[in-house]
Amino acid sequence: MTASVEEQQFTDLIAADSRIEPRDWMPDAYRKTLVRQISQHAHSEIIGMQPESNWITRAPSLKRKAILIAKVQDEAGHGLYLYSAAQTLGTSRDEMTDALIAGRARYSSIFNYPAPSWADIGSIGWLVDGAAICNQVPLCRASYGPYGRAMVRICKEESFHQRQGFEILLELMQGTAAQREMAQESVNRWYWPALMMFGPPDDDSPNSAQSMKWKIKRHSNDELRQRFVNMLVPQAAVLGVTLPDPDLRFNEATQLYDLGEIDWTEFHEVLAGRGPANAQRLQRRRDAHDDGRWVREAAAAYAHKMAAKPATDTADADVPNEAAS
Repeated sequence: MTASVEEQQFTDLIAADSRIEPRDWMPDAYRKTLVRQISQHAHSEIIGMQPESNWITRAPSLKRKAILIAKVQDEAGHGLYLYSAAQTLGTSRDEMTDALIAGRARYSSIFNYPAPSWADIGSIGWLVDGAAICNQVPLCRASYGPYGRAMVRICKEESFHQRQGFEILLELMQGTAAQREMAQESVNRWYWPALMMFGPPDDDSPNSAQSMKWKIKRHSNDELRQRFVNMLVPQAAVLGVTLPDPDLRFNEATQLYDLGEIDWTEFHEVLAGRGPANAQRLQRRRDAHDDGRWVREAAAAYAHKMAAKPATDTADADVPNEAAS
């Protein structure tokens, strides 16, 4: 079957490594894939604020509070950029939010784990944000323009978050025996969930191949996971922490690290809503949405009122009062 002119133009743009923009023709499946991926990414940023914001009042110093506040604000901004990018595909933010609070939309499985110690803020920064950087830097070259452009700023800020987490763990590992134990225990809990952030193995990832063909993604799940571990090993040595994988070995033949087996049963349980903090995370998001309803209604009423105002009222407001001059 001969491709239409629009289909051929789309195919040519992808082949040339050019960008698809909102007004360009695109296949429905491409649009649907983007809405799913970008909205899930946005949801992850918003839900991901919860475990860290819970520590703002309990951070051990004013400096730590200020840094953590800035980081949580960054995550809110990332969600905003991504929701805005998804809206260019014809899906409203209300639709995406409704899907999240109704439990129909997914977000990263990593945010369904609790953060009971201050060291967890370090582990989230080093491991979770480190995995995010590894996964997201290639997305700066995503074939869909608004998504790729949003990712440029997001990745710059995630780099700061990763360094912040590394610095927290480094300070703990240079502290007392109790602090070192707290840091190691936290790394033990977050390491495997961080590896799961890249998604299921390539042979069990039905969406990856097509996303790579469309150049939304540039690398497979397993390839990104391998890059992440290769990055972690020397950093763990600097920190003085042990990565909790007894099968982790450097392979001289491949010049890569061989990994132990990931518990994919746990991964699918968390994705299915049966993780340690799934119910809590979603309920808090629902509560926040309900608590902010009056603000949204007030803003909508004000916008409606201003839109209904005669144009002359606006023009007159800009005219200087000559009698007062």
